[in-house]
Amino acid sequence: MGEYLFPYKKFINKFSKINSKEDLKNFIQERSAHVTQTTLYGYLKTRIGTRFVAMVEDEKFSESMNIAKWNIYVSAISDLTLYVFSYLVDQKNLTQNDSEEIFNRIIDQEINNGLDTNIAESSKQEFSLRMKSIDWHKFYLEDPFKNSGLALYKWSPIADDLKVLDKEIVLNSIKLKWNIVENEFKNLTKDLNFS
Repeated sequence: MGEYLFPYKKFINKFSKINSKEDLKNFIQERSAHVTQTTLYGYLKTRIGTRFVAMVEDEKFSESMNIAKWNIYVSAISDLTLYVFSYLVDQKNLTQNDSEEIFNRIIDQEINNGLDTNIAESSKQEFSLRMKSIDWHKFYLEDPFKNSGLALYKWSPIADDLKVLDKEIVLNSIKLKWNIVENEFKNLTKDLNFS
């Protein structure tokens, strides 16, 4: 099971403040991994029940889990990066938008951890396109984590007929996780101002 988890030191790294671009990158990377891991594995454990360990040992199912993990994770990184920069632009008067640089750095780093290069490249292209169409002053207010919720629903290796029954629960579970991240980020940046 360990090889399917993200290879991080403790996730719940407590940030005291976000003071640099590196802190911001680490926050986005760690919180995206945490939300992905807890929602995906939580959903699978709930749906599969006591057979979960046996299913993880199944080669095909493990491969499906790994594909799901990476696709959900890159979507989570994208959502959180856009949320963070939208919030900073609107609420903290940030003028230097380094969102694409930070997103690409995280993706490049994750290739070393096993992220498929095709997923990496397509996620960079999608992020670049997404950036061009958002309103930086409003994005963080307008369901910013919708894509990662839909990715969790789409990529989870659960039979489609069962997934349909779970859709609302799955989307609510990831939304609740993101609410915690949003509150944490607002608290960490409460004294930050770029004007």
